[in-house]
Amino acid sequence: MRIDLVLAPNAGPYTGPGTNTYVIVDDGEALVLDPGPVIESHEAEIVQAIGDATPVGVIVTHTHPDHAPLANPLARRLGVPAYGYGAGGDFVPDIPIADTDTIAVGSRRLVAVHTPGHTPDHLCFLLDERLFTGDHIMGGSTVVIEDAADYLDSLYKVRDLGARTIEPGHGPHIVDAVATIDEYIAHRKMRERQVLDAVEAGAGTVEEVVAIVYSEVPPDLRPAATHQVRIQVRKLVDDGELLAADGRLYRPGSGP
Repeated sequence: MRIDLVLAPNAGPYTGPGTNTYVIVDDGEALVLDPGPVIESHEAEIVQAIGDATPVGVIVTHTHPDHAPLANPLARRLGVPAYGYGAGGDFVPDIPIADTDTIAVGSRRLVAVHTPGHTPDHLCFLLDERLFTGDHIMGGSTVVIEDAADYLDSLYKVRDLGARTIEPGHGPHIVDAVATIDEYIAHRKMRERQVLDAVEAGAGTVEEVVAIVYSEVPPDLRPAATHQVRIQVRKLVDDGELLAADGRLYRPGSGP
């Protein structure tokens, strides 16, 4: 088996060095995972990485614009199906896939693992003891999420898969999968504690919590920080750890 990383030229504040596209080759067949945005030079590098292998599919972990837009055009060019959890943005799967579904390449199979949290449609893929994580886990960075409860549940789910290494959607290869996943879980719990501490210290709005918890975040990342706090607050309200009344946040027992 051979796995080639083809880095998309779309570096930025939210994509790091760029999107990691993976070309997985086994027994003369090739799968493309997360082809990324529609960039002609990137598509040419993917095709070059496939080489003499017979392509059998194009897969996306989720439908964000830095992962999925090239999938349908590339699949048509290669004459293969595009796989994904569902339609979104510029992507429509030819073959929808869900949790525990498998996709064959040569003598091996990728197992789909539904991991909502970053997005509702997010999938990771387990190949032997290697986990392809898209934006669920990234090399050298934490992740912007849409649902804090789902995301934490999905972290526990992938921790139990028995993967040894991680191939993330952005950033470098991760050697110790379990240790990294544990770090992600600890980070999410730390953020919960920081939000609760900020409210106990007198912060009553999301913006006031952001000013305390993300005081060192640069201005260009402040919208993402505000989004993260809103998502975290929603979970803490659902969990009964926070109350929201009259436009303010309170700890139980200390409301108006």
